[in-house]
Amino acid sequence: MSTHEVEDAVLHYEQTGEGRDIVWLAAGDHPGANWRRWQVPAFEPGWRNTTYDARGVGHTTSSTDSPWPISIHAEDVIQLIESVCTPPVALVGLSMGSLIGVQVAHDRPDLVSCVAAMGTCVKKTGFIWEWEEAEIELRRSGATLPREFATAHYALLYYPAEVLGDDELWAELRSFIASDFSERDGAMLAAQWQACLEYDSTELLPKIDVPIHAVAFSEDVQTPPQRVRQVSDLAANGHFHLLQGLGHGSAFGHRPDEVNTCLQEIIRGYLPPA
Repeated sequence: MSTHEVEDAVLHYEQTGEGRDIVWLAAGDHPGANWRRWQVPAFEPGWRNTTYDARGVGHTTSSTDSPWPISIHAEDVIQLIESVCTPPVALVGLSMGSLIGVQVAHDRPDLVSCVAAMGTCVKKTGFIWEWEEAEIELRRSGATLPREFATAHYALLYYPAEVLGDDELWAELRSFIASDFSERDGAMLAAQWQACLEYDSTELLPKIDVPIHAVAFSEDVQTPPQRVRQVSDLAANGHFHLLQGLGHGSAFGHRPDEVNTCLQEIIRGYLPPA
């Protein structure tokens, strides 16, 4: 991995491939490397792909204390794009990464050709607020989840019944969930999720001319499809996509080809492959 220094952090990133730039924005609690198992290979050759670790996860370090709001994460991405990419770039995000993508498109539209925002929402309300707030409070209390329990708990939030009812597929994907969530630093998890809990793009989306492609998964319990549709409805240049039978994390090992095909169709409309 390479490093890029911003004012108060050192971002660790990886850049591979040739062509126009795609910047991948990871979900909360995910290192950038997660994109490189099932997504990046499908976009090479054709595009240059940049993944990175956001503050609070992976190898990136920050000299300022958490929590860091989405606006800070967005500024990190802006500086990374300006330094190592040739804008305008396509931004692809999942969950927290989608929030970052929307903020970047608002703050620096000149750097962005389109945003593919998967598993996203305008703001957290109702159940999705209660669930995320409960997770944050649990971690801030100092509590830790036993490894086996954490693996099962987050699997339920990431994958639909199709995965959980298939013993062979679950056996293949179990290690992915376990590696991300079973031994996570609770304080850093809470810091990233607090940024998501507080984010509200209600006032921003109508002002963003950059195309916002909101991608929903029909079996997503973290950000149900109606929440994702609200993003495309509110955006000045919004587009809605619904992938059937997928959960919040189905891009990772469940049905990555379906997700990749959707993303390629979106990106080709703005940045043709090399």
